[in-house]
Amino acid sequence: MSLPPPPPPVNQPSARAILATNLVRLRAERHWSQEELGFATGLHRTFIAHVEREARNISIDNIEKIAKAFNVTCSQLLTG
Repeated sequence: MSLPPPPPPVNQPSARAILATNLVRLRAERHWSQEELGFATGLHRTFIAHVEREARNISIDNIEKIAKAFNVTCSQLLTG
């Protein structure tokens, strides 16, 4: 019987928070609106807004679409 993994450090931001921060930063660097990112990814503008507010759970497929639009890796989107 194996032990469960240890809990993450208390002060570590959630994956949602890291993703949201990176989306806002990358959009700002490119001077893209949420609508422009939505167009580049095939995702709706309101979905982008929900992800940026950490209000929406996002699939790995949609993370990949966003990464491709920004020309970064999925791991870069999820790294603080």
